[in-house]
Amino acid sequence: MIPVELILLGLSPAFFLCIWIEFNKARQYYNVKDSINNAFLALLHQGSDALVLFLMMPVFNWLHQFSLFTIEPTALSVIGGFILQDFLYYWFHRASHNVHWFWLAHVVHHSSSRMNFTTAFRQSILYPFVGMWLFWVPMILIGFTPSLVFAIVAINLAYQFFVHTQTIGRLGWVEHIFNTPVHHRIHHATNAPYIDKNYGGVLIIWDKLFGTFVEEDKAITIKYGIIGTLPDDNPLSANFSQVGVLLTQLKQTKGVKAKLRKLFSYPGV
Repeated sequence: MIPVELILLGLSPAFFLCIWIEFNKARQYYNVKDSINNAFLALLHQGSDALVLFLMMPVFNWLHQFSLFTIEPTALSVIGGFILQDFLYYWFHRASHNVHWFWLAHVVHHSSSRMNFTTAFRQSILYPFVGMWLFWVPMILIGFTPSLVFAIVAINLAYQFFVHTQTIGRLGWVEHIFNTPVHHRIHHATNAPYIDKNYGGVLIIWDKLFGTFVEEDKAITIKYGIIGTLPDDNPLSANFSQVGVLLTQLKQTKGVKAKLRKLFSYPGV
């Protein structure tokens, strides 16, 4: 199995080519400082992710011995694993918007007023620490090898790079099944009808099944970012400003039970 970190690294020329084309075609969607910040956030994220995965892989391999089945990496099992992982990604993504603990990491991705291909790079170093990997454990316990699981995760995330753009319009029948730039622009919007919608990673069918799908309203001009104050254009502020928000809220909340409810309730500003 190809090491997980090499999958995204191998695709990086395609990513940078898309950025170059988009930048030359639609510079109005870019801010150089914002894009540089996004690049630094990506490097920090990849570093923390690789470190934690290296440290946790023995645990995942240990868990795999208790799996219900032995699933060999065939074409059929990879396709099945891809669909299952995308289903789990939907619930991870939905939890990341509705549980403050997970929002600590995911807020980084949304905390820019820009939407372009470099926004896909805007990721948090906190993902492995808040427990993103917990959502992939069911696949390991079913019988998928940890190396296959995290390779599928990487491919899923690679696909999502291509939906972070304002330069691609409607894609016809594709939009009935797959997450597309139109769907994902809605997901990044702070406009009231669009908040907490379209969580799908590769497939949009999960949103349609579970009531979180919304169509584009062409009368609405999308405003990107988050509710509340945007962080400064540097990796430290982007990664940790929401941690400060939560700590302030916990300090103002009396009682252990109330603090726990605050930690795992809907994020506040």
